[in-house]
Parts: sequence; structure tokens; C-alpha cells
Amino acid sequence: FEPKQPVQLNPPKDDPITLEHLAKCDGEHEGFPTYVAIKGTIFDVTGNKSYEKGASYHVFTGKDASRALAQSSLKAEDCRPDWEDLNDDHKKVLSDWFTFFSKRYNIVGKVAQEEGSNL
Repeated sequence: FEPKQPVQLNPPKDDPITLEHLAKCDGEHEGFPTYVAIKGTIFDVTGNKSYEKGASYHVFTGKDASRALAQSSLKAEDCRPDWEDLNDDHKKVLSDWFTFFSKRYNIVGKVAQEEGSNL
């Protein structure tokens, strides 16, 4: 999972980021970075052309795309945070994606738990 070129990452942050703010970090809102969340951890993918509007991985931006990543899906309806009910193979794929992202992108925060949420 090591990147071909070494990446200098900042220390991970655990700042709470609301879903409303995360939604604006989709690469389409001027002045906002581009974020992808996996298992509630938010990664800054700003500058990676694969996540820009019209690119193959843009569907993952501005949301927690755990389920889609676990299932290797590019469908918008699969880009959601629930993944615990998936089979072990999908959980392994998701874990691999988390490792892949953590070696390449800065962790900028965690998805804020909303009032009354049991996530």
C-alpha cells in the first residue's frame, strides 16, 4: 500500500466536521477543499485529479463513501457510511482502502456525530 513517491503527511486531526460542511467539500464549491470520508475519518484529497468533477472517483467526494469503497462500487446510492453489515470480504476491501488513503492523504477530522444519532 506504500505510495510510489514518498508522501509527507501532517499529524492526523480529529476535529469534528459536520455532514453539512463535508457535503460542501465535494470539489464543486469554490473555497472548499475536496474530502472523502471512510469509516467516519475524513481525508483531504484536494489536488488529486481523480476526485475532480467529472472524474471517476468524484462520486466519493463530500460524503462518507465507506459502503461504496467496500463494494468497489461507483454508484452514488452506495456512497453511504453504513458498512458494518457487509461480509468479511467487503470489510477487508474497506480496511485496505482505509490503509491506502491513510498513507497518501492527510486526515483532517472525523464526521461529527449528530444529535440523536447512533452512528
